[in-house]
Amino acid sequence: MPMPPLRPYQREPLRAIVRSVLQREGRTFSVMMSRQAGKNELSAQLEVGLLVRFARAGGDGIKASPTFRPQTLISLARLIARLHDAGLDALWTPEHGQTIRLGRARMRFFSAAPAANVVGATASLILEIDEAQDVDPEKYLKDFRPMAAATNATTVLYGTAWDGATLLERVKDEHLALERRDGIRRHFEYDWQSVARENPAYRRFVDAERARLGDDHPLFRTQYALRPLAGEGRAFPAATLDAMRGAFPLDRAPRPEHRYVAGIDLAGEAEEDPTQRARAPRHDSTVVVIGEVVPAAAPPALEGVRTAAFPPRLRVAHLRIWTGERQAALFAQLVRLLREWNVARVAVDATGVGAGVASFLRDTLGPRVEPVHFTAAAKSDLAFRLLAAAPAGRLTLPAGDDPALRRAWRELALARTASRPNGQLALFVDPAEGHDDVLMALALALYAAEEARPRAAKGHAP
Repeated sequence: MPMPPLRPYQREPLRAIVRSVLQREGRTFSVMMSRQAGKNELSAQLEVGLLVRFARAGGDGIKASPTFRPQTLISLARLIARLHDAGLDALWTPEHGQTIRLGRARMRFFSAAPAANVVGATASLILEIDEAQDVDPEKYLKDFRPMAAATNATTVLYGTAWDGATLLERVKDEHLALERRDGIRRHFEYDWQSVARENPAYRRFVDAERARLGDDHPLFRTQYALRPLAGEGRAFPAATLDAMRGAFPLDRAPRPEHRYVAGIDLAGEAEEDPTQRARAPRHDSTVVVIGEVVPAAAPPALEGVRTAAFPPRLRVAHLRIWTGERQAALFAQLVRLLREWNVARVAVDATGVGAGVASFLRDTLGPRVEPVHFTAAAKSDLAFRLLAAAPAGRLTLPAGDDPALRRAWRELALARTASRPNGQLALFVDPAEGHDDVLMALALALYAAEEARPRAAKGHAP
């Protein structure tokens, strides 16, 4: 089976890279493509071509990814698959588990994780850095960039956007400045629209993602539109806050016909103890958000798409806040509240001392309770869920002048986002301005709503 044909937007950077390698120009290139547009396919076919071209003369190519497992191993597997497609199975051999040899030419694969030991390798053919937006700039400059120095090897950095401080964005800015000076193209960038012009199936996929996330969602901005995130900024502009305002009041009691979920953000024991709060400036609260799960509907432009592909909507029905309540007394109130509303699923903060309450709730209420440990990755995932739901109309809050609601709207108005390494996002309220307890409970309730979707049966009739 022949290798998959490359599309015009893949062939364009490929030609420039190959010319630099063959003519020993030693140029550095940056290649940004929207997610799943085929940059890894471009890289693999480039590597096959170089192994074949230099099989007799010899030389080493080096490719590095932010992590060895799974990213480096995926790149290695893709190269092996393309060698198979090219009918070269009998000619290449593996070495040391992370090197492919064809004749006297080799491609070597490394991890670019900060702790990875890669000193001593030399790139004489090409140096490739995959997902460069996630590679530490200092690691690249100290350990990888010198690999191309002795041979003046061509270097390529691949990836997508994240924020203005990433290695890839820095290199991109340098390349654009050089292009303005000498007219030689070094930066190649293809957003989702460039790819969609060549691939109608990709357009349909991204249209669905755009409808699900919205144009301004951080994931859509960076992964598909290739627009980097700014620094810390308000998470929810006025238009988004307006889209979240419902025309219904808080429910004082559950309605039997509705399906409910809950998100619980727990305050720490020391923060809840009034004697401790007298000595500390923070007054975190325990917040419970109970929401009605409303089944998803496909947008009009995507009629016919399975509704299971879209997350459900959450209508906030009830909101409770405790400040200064000891956990021993709080536990009984939480159990009573969750039983009264017959929630189908509960996502509860299980960080630190909250782990005890979360464990007690699960023991009492069963598997409907899911403890969520607030690692950086978990909080980033919750942030993305909340930022996706709000502008898309999948989260609505009641109208009214309830004190808990006033606090919710205040936290939403004050919420900020900040990019973090490895594509993670922080969603928070500046401690000088307030707290983010309701914010986290809302995010947990959305998580519970999405996890509580009925499982669709799969299979076929005999």
